[in-house]
Amino acid sequence: MELITNGIVQGIKLLLGFDPEIVSIVLTTIKVSCTATLIAFLIGIPLGIFLSERVSATINAGYTAVMILIISLVNFGMGLPPTVVGLVVSLFLWRSGPLGYLRIMYTPTAMIIAQTILALPIITGLTMAGVQQIAKKYRWQIIALGASRAQYLWLIIKEARYSIIAAVIAGFGGAISEVGASMMVGGNIKGYTRILTTAIVMENSKGNFSLALALGIILLLLTYTIVLLLTYYQQRRIGG
Repeated sequence: MELITNGIVQGIKLLLGFDPEIVSIVLTTIKVSCTATLIAFLIGIPLGIFLSERVSATINAGYTAVMILIISLVNFGMGLPPTVVGLVVSLFLWRSGPLGYLRIMYTPTAMIIAQTILALPIITGLTMAGVQQIAKKYRWQIIALGASRAQYLWLIIKEARYSIIAAVIAGFGGAISEVGASMMVGGNIKGYTRILTTAIVMENSKGNFSLALALGIILLLLTYTIVLLLTYYQQRRIGG
């Protein structure tokens, strides 16, 4: 119990004291995870909408084998092991790898790539499911009213926007909470690629449990703050 108490107290002190190292870790965490989520959002939302539309187009004739394969791959990707993603990205970015000439191994860019790969299937899959449900409910009513293709898509996206925001929240949660891939491709370099999750693992392995717990509390507070902002926007839109 004393260990937990010390961790909480130390976490508060680190937050209020604006320790330079902690500030650097927090800022790197925000930069990497938010950038990865943004990239996954820009790719995953259109992809999820496209896949849901392809499903709707083939639903009357039954799912084609290709669509079943694609959807199963997206759903499979939602549970990708971070360490496997880290290994694959490392193989590509290593000096002798296909993309080794880019020289981005052990950089924040490599971490962003890994986290994007982890967040992308989550955002794509949840967007696809949300849009698919809305399309199933309103598709024929919208078409019967004479809406054009562009109008139809806009209305479906507008109705599914709450599911899309939920998908972004889930994608961000998957990105900011992973540790294996970031450790493997980032190297946990102090002042450069060290983020909260990798710092927690390092301090725990060194036996600094109070500091590890303090960093864990900071990570929880940071994650909750960002999720709270997204949730507020989501619910405000529902209420409005």
